[in-house]
Amino acid sequence: MTVTEKQVMQIEEKVLAGERLSLEDGIALYDPSLPLHTLGRWANRVRERWNGNVAYYNINTHLNPTNVCVYRCTFCAFRSDLRDPKGYAMSDEQILARGQEAVDHGCTEMHIVGGLHHQRDYEWYVNIIRILHQAYPTLHLKAWTAVEINWFEFLTKKSIRAILEDMLEAGLGSMPGGGAEIFHPEIRGQICEHKADSAKWFDVHRTAHQLGLRTNCTMLYGHLENSFHRIDHLLRLRELQDETGGFQTFIPLAFHPENTGLAHIEKPSALMDLRTMAVCRLMLDNIQHMKAYWIMLGIGTAQAALAYGADDLDGTVRHELIYHDAGATTPELLGVEEIQRLILEAGRDPVERDTLYRHVQRHPDQPHAWSVVLPAEVTAADADVRTASA
Repeated sequence: MTVTEKQVMQIEEKVLAGERLSLEDGIALYDPSLPLHTLGRWANRVRERWNGNVAYYNINTHLNPTNVCVYRCTFCAFRSDLRDPKGYAMSDEQILARGQEAVDHGCTEMHIVGGLHHQRDYEWYVNIIRILHQAYPTLHLKAWTAVEINWFEFLTKKSIRAILEDMLEAGLGSMPGGGAEIFHPEIRGQICEHKADSAKWFDVHRTAHQLGLRTNCTMLYGHLENSFHRIDHLLRLRELQDETGGFQTFIPLAFHPENTGLAHIEKPSALMDLRTMAVCRLMLDNIQHMKAYWIMLGIGTAQAALAYGADDLDGTVRHELIYHDAGATTPELLGVEEIQRLILEAGRDPVERDTLYRHVQRHPDQPHAWSVVLPAEVTAADADVRTASA
């Protein structure tokens, strides 16, 4: 059904007035008869209302401690069986070496997710956080998806709260938003039927927010879902954000089908990527930051997304494995100068951030030393200013 001129005018009035869009509005935004440039113009207005002309990036690294996983999600190319030649589990020495590499390269964040290894106990996962935090206390550890927390529940019979308290005590700084995929059971049951359902995902993030942990949120699109499932997903996120305010960034994740059980599906086009970015920016009116994850989108599309609602390019993303295993052809690392060039070329002002969106200041005479500069809107109660040096 083609969106009508009246619908377009009504949606535009809402956007300009800062009013909330409905499920019906969201589905209309996906109608191909609504010009992409119109959608981009609206999303850019919201983006600049939230973040001005700033485009964020950070210097970060990924750590995937194991790819051995008990689940066999249809969409995943990363997982491995225990006896598969590509299966691995990192030792403490390997993990600490990765932390040293991160600090040596000026990273402020380590993003830690992996498989659910049935021969590694809960303490192995807690210990990863503990040894990294003890050895590199200035490195922010963003770790464990809701699916992993749910697995830890199974292993220990502890509550979500008790598990998160253990992780906080060990040195956890925040949580990523992975494992969300698509919340609607009609789709979730087809792509990841055995892992944590949507109710569990929300329970984990709600509890994290109650404990003061900031978390990200995501949506995997471009596989078996349609526009209704995507908008339903966004509305569920918006509802929890209304309740807790604990989400700091949303990342729309473009599905990469290569080497997955859905390899026959064509991956989303750049036009779909930009439309989805814009739709997400318009629907999620209570989440400040929107990330264009260049690993999945490709560098050119991620750069263009800075005009379609995104205010963040992620970062250097050293050692990313999960999406490269699924056929991502993007580089395995982007340098800071290249990221800054991409942002400037898009007409934005590059600002390095830490995980919590505090501005990072580098010291010219010590390139791997940094300090946090608090934006004006951050109150003293939120301040935890630390200076790091290699």
